[in-house]
Amino acid sequence: MSKTETYAAKVSLPVSVDEAFAYHERLGALVRLVPPWESVELEHSDHSLAVGSRVVMKTKILGVPFRWVAEHTQYDPPHLFADTQISGPFASWDHRHEFSSEGTQSALCDQISYQLPMGAVGKLFGAAKARSTIESMFAFRHRLTHDDLQLHADRPIEPMTVAISGSSGLVGNQLSALVTLLGHRARSIVRSTSDSADDIAVWSSDQEASKLGEVDAVVHLAGKSIADQRWTEKVKKEIRDSRVIKTRELCQALAKLDCKPKVLICASATGIYGDRGDEILTEQSQPDDSFLASVAQEWESACQPAVDAGIRVVHARFGVILSPKGGALQKSLLPAKLAGGALGNGKQWWSWIAIDDAVGALYHAITDPALSGPVNFVSPSPITNADFASTLGRVLNRPALFPAPAFALRAALGEMADALLLSSTRAEPVQLQNAGYRFRFDDLELFLRYTLGRDRLASNA
Repeated sequence: MSKTETYAAKVSLPVSVDEAFAYHERLGALVRLVPPWESVELEHSDHSLAVGSRVVMKTKILGVPFRWVAEHTQYDPPHLFADTQISGPFASWDHRHEFSSEGTQSALCDQISYQLPMGAVGKLFGAAKARSTIESMFAFRHRLTHDDLQLHADRPIEPMTVAISGSSGLVGNQLSALVTLLGHRARSIVRSTSDSADDIAVWSSDQEASKLGEVDAVVHLAGKSIADQRWTEKVKKEIRDSRVIKTRELCQALAKLDCKPKVLICASATGIYGDRGDEILTEQSQPDDSFLASVAQEWESACQPAVDAGIRVVHARFGVILSPKGGALQKSLLPAKLAGGALGNGKQWWSWIAIDDAVGALYHAITDPALSGPVNFVSPSPITNADFASTLGRVLNRPALFPAPAFALRAALGEMADALLLSSTRAEPVQLQNAGYRFRFDDLELFLRYTLGRDRLASNA
């Protein structure tokens, strides 16, 4: 048996100890706090921290799949909960989460004791890897926890119910978890009826649509992916119809309600501006006449029934949402590891936004009654594609040597290449900044280090 190692790290939190503990106890904490670079699937949880409750997760180490089973062993709210490994990658693992008051705020101290398997051999080959994994995990978890609770402190609001379409998608999944962790109820808007009492099948019947009268806010994120298939005329029609028709039907249903939600936030995109070179684009900038721009214009216009019914409507014009779990960043990782470089000449502007800011800004928009109309959901620091490639390469310790020629991208992807990869959109988040939204990340390299597990939080034990 190898010697017991210890790790401890502390983070100050901008809320009371009761609020800090409640954040960790609510449904969605595991979804939110699992590092995005890890391949982890929650297989079972009774969503409790009580003594005896168990969590089963499927994950991989060096490509080998295994299950990690943990059982909670101590529970003393709002001061402490603890868990131990029943089976998994370590010879032993015990984790204490201790909460303490710091005036009107609080602190969380994570304390871990663990032993590596295979004695001296395990220590020789696995000690450094285990330590760096733990340090990366808590650099991520402590930053995320602090920033989520800072949002809670910045936007104090009574508990509400938020209905979300696309709740299983990249943004919707994280938004559902965040809303729940901050003390609200999240309900899913789905296409067809299900056994879940929380699901609302808006498009299946008037009876189902009437359930929207029970919610305070609606966030509409659903729509056919624009990047999964080459753009044939059939695919383009599906892209348009999935946004315009379904949004119009949703808004017509909202308009009929006796008790209407206070706000509808409907996804849109900075693609509404088209390819604009170095021009700085704000919410006041005019759209162009490209395919994506025309779809976005019709998409936003489809919300008019909700506007006419007196519902506050926000058009969330998303830029390039970055997460290793999906979208542009996920697709860029393998080429970057192989020393891939810019797309085309690399001079095109990418208006990016960290996934944490995408959901944080959505929460801000839900809770800010002064925010309405078009809102650019982008970082204050857009970047050229060439700089994006070099920054990603630097974080991954790889050179960005081999560009992807524009002609090759067009040959492979057709019209989609120009619209999604080669067009230049330099948008600024004027509305969010004027509304006082506190961006978590406006520096791409800092975000990439955080979300790809390159940051470390050393033990203070």
